[in-house]
Amino acid sequence: MASNASRFIKCVTVGDGAVGKTCMLICYTSNKFPTDYIPTVFDNFSANVVSEGTTVNLGLWDTAGQEDYNRLRPLSYRGADVFVLAFSLVSRASYENVFKKWIPELQHFAPGAPIVLVGTKLDLREDKHYLADHPGLVPVTTAQGEELRKQIGALYYIECSSKTQQNVKAAFDAAIKVVIKPPQKPKEKKKQPRRGCTLSVSFASYTSTSFLSHSLIICYVSHIMLLIVMSFTCIGPFCWDSSLKYFIFWILIYAPSFMVH
Repeated sequence: MASNASRFIKCVTVGDGAVGKTCMLICYTSNKFPTDYIPTVFDNFSANVVSEGTTVNLGLWDTAGQEDYNRLRPLSYRGADVFVLAFSLVSRASYENVFKKWIPELQHFAPGAPIVLVGTKLDLREDKHYLADHPGLVPVTTAQGEELRKQIGALYYIECSSKTQQNVKAAFDAAIKVVIKPPQKPKEKKKQPRRGCTLSVSFASYTSTSFLSHSLIICYVSHIMLLIVMSFTCIGPFCWDSSLKYFIFWILIYAPSFMVH
């Protein structure tokens, strides 16, 4: 068996182009912030990290979010243990595409894989100069990001800034954590088929009662017929008296049963 030191975790970052996926990866692996933007076609990094007391080899896969790479990008999804789904906190379009584009794509190519939702460019959300240069821009709030996390079923939502390195490590620590210590799913309580049992008992009771009532009716009719036959076949008051007593005898026996049912 492999030891914890040799455990490999494949983490794939996805999201719209220019949201800061590559910057986040470079910042995490080298503690440097690249100033030039180069659209990613395909790249990956590797880092040995310790998280939750476990040493893992974290394979970090970068992907291009542009539509030109829609066919190429899913090739990197195979065998992924976790996805870091990124959007920019200062781009409403990238925020909306999480639900419109990326979740359908991940559900199609990597169903069931855990997701960590990350809002990037945290430093720009309250940057007055940046907001002044982009009039009409409405940044994504923390509450909106958390609501999106719930909608898509992501296990964590983290806001980070590659420029200041705030929460960058926390984002990937969360990605590692969901793999080595996945949250336990709540146990579903077994539903007691109370209604079914009640119906079954009622039906059985009804069937039994109906059967007994029909039996009693048949018995009564049979004895009445017997009384009539005896009245015609017997001669004298003795036969009438015996027939009458016989009829009264059966009434006393079966009448209580009719009263109950």
